Amino acid sequence: MSQTAHIPSHRKPRRSASKLALRAGVAGGVLSTIAVAGAAGPANAEPVTETIEMPTLGSLGTDLSSAVAASAEASEQEALDQSLEAQEAAALEKAAKDAKKAKAEADRKAEAERAEKARKEAEAKAEAERAAAEARAEARARASRDAARTQIAATSASNSSDSGSSDSSSSSSSASESTQVASGSAAAIVAFAKAQVGDAYVSGGTGPNSWDCSGLVQAAYRQAGIDLPRISYSQSSMGTSVSLSNLQPGDILYWGSRSGSYHVAIYVGGGKYVGAQNPSTGVVERSLDWDTPSGAVRIL
Repeated sequence: MSQTAHIPSHRKPRRSASKLALRAGVAGGVLSTIAVAGAAGPANAEPVTETIEMPTLGSLGTDLSSAVAASAEASEQEALDQSLEAQEAAALEKAAKDAKKAKAEADRKAEAERAEKARKEAEAKAEAERAAAEARAEARARASRDAARTQIAATSASNSSDSGSSDSSSSSSSASESTQVASGSAAAIVAFAKAQVGDAYVSGGTGPNSWDCSGLVQAAYRQAGIDLPRISYSQSSMGTSVSLSNLQPGDILYWGSRSGSYHVAIYVGGGKYVGAQNPSTGVVERSLDWDTPSGAVRIL
């Protein structure tokens, strides 16, 4: 072995800084001891030719750099993991909010559909009740008319002379009525009303092919440029009250009281009227004797 040969160092890789400093201190102490022993030994003693390799600053820097790099990589990985976790949490929160919003919208639509269904059912029920009320009122009016006719027939049978006189008067009245001819605005009203005969009766109907009583009267008067209220009792409250013996074409007939009528129609002359009666008959032309009105008003 050469005198300048070095003893190889058996260092383990990546020692910590504290361990490296400790080793350097131990090595320094050994060198100091050798130096003292050499100075105190005999003059003819052979010099120590073997040396011990000490760790260099370069190797210490390499170990520190590796440790720092490993720590930075670990920190970067941890930061990436935290970022991914934050993104997943945000996505879950957004999905939960979207689901809640969708459910609220579905509940709102369902509630609106239920409300609309309830409204339609209420309207249908109200219409049915109104039609039934009108039918009952018409039945009562007919019963009252029949009772009056029965009483008149009984009176006529007991007094034939009075009956003959009454028949003569009645014939004259009928002849007078048959000669009535509508003109001007009245003609337009009568013509429109007659043109609707055969149309259906629908509660709340305002045409063009289905009507209720006040809807037909309102539309007929509109042909003459006259705007009437929509409701029967409001229509019968307008104009001037006239007797049934002094009717003119275009007069409004009403059943019930003038300010509380439940049915209206249009007198078309000849002892007849046109009205939207009920769902069974629709719009019809009838004789005054078929269902005698309670009264009449004149608008023209």
